[in-house]
Amino acid sequence: MRLLVINNKSSGLGDNAIYDFIRTVSEDGDEVVIRNTSQNISLKEQLVDAKSFDAVVASGEDGTIASICYELRYQEVPIVPFPAGTGNLLSMNLNSPEEPRAIADMVKKGNIEHYDLAELEFVDDSGNRKVKGFSIMSGAGYDAMIMDGATGLKHRFGQGAYYVSAVFGDKPKKARITLDIDGHKVVTSGIAVLLINFAKISPDISVTHVNDAQDGLLEAVVLKPDSKTGLIPALVAAFLDKRGQYPTRTGALEIYAGREIRITTDPVLPIQYDGEIAKAHTPLTARCLPNALKAIVDDEEVMRLDTMKLLDNAK
Repeated sequence: MRLLVINNKSSGLGDNAIYDFIRTVSEDGDEVVIRNTSQNISLKEQLVDAKSFDAVVASGEDGTIASICYELRYQEVPIVPFPAGTGNLLSMNLNSPEEPRAIADMVKKGNIEHYDLAELEFVDDSGNRKVKGFSIMSGAGYDAMIMDGATGLKHRFGQGAYYVSAVFGDKPKKARITLDIDGHKVVTSGIAVLLINFAKISPDISVTHVNDAQDGLLEAVVLKPDSKTGLIPALVAAFLDKRGQYPTRTGALEIYAGREIRITTDPVLPIQYDGEIAKAHTPLTARCLPNALKAIVDDEEVMRLDTMKLLDNAK
């Protein structure tokens, strides 16, 4: 087995879990290539020979992992998201283990599933056109404000930095929002728009009822409340909705779905993608990339997908 490990050494709290994984997964005759990365190194160059490996291990936070997944889109290279940061939503949504030995066992079993990715197109604040990939969710508005406020707090609070930013950060800005969804126009208002591929933001909270990144669609979720406290009923409903059976999000959310979604707002709102601040503002366009990600997954995820297929066939 030949593995390529792309390792962001600056992610998270600086533990050595990735090296524990490498020691565990390696057997006689195996080859593991480690390439450390940072914001100053081109992922395109580091992944130029990715097809010559049996799998690519993407080690870092969600932003790093999403960038690797997007760079390898549609190349049929198996990817292992390795949770090495304060935000590890892709691993959680794929029901992957967190312990290095368990991840090594998952790699050796080699279960393969395909998932959608997404890409975001916008013009940054310097006037440059940008296209960025994301795996979990992107957004404009209050969520970007939370991500920005959490940036300097992660090393102190870890995942809790997002909650600290939400509670003590700036007041949300309400905007008039226009959505163009596959040619259909919707005009509404809110403090943010989330563009969702995978829906879980914690083990117990899913933004939408169904966590389906294999349907070829993105969901656009408009956050309606004028204040932070107005979101609390929606969070409570999401917490209770562990099985996708809770009937409503109490009117705090409007949910739409489409393959291509363009967002314009008045006033303009800041943008984030998988926790990365774009240094840009609306408008933006998001597109679903069906089956673009080939991932190695655990038995638990295979069972979840098999159960979903059985339920769909029974309808």
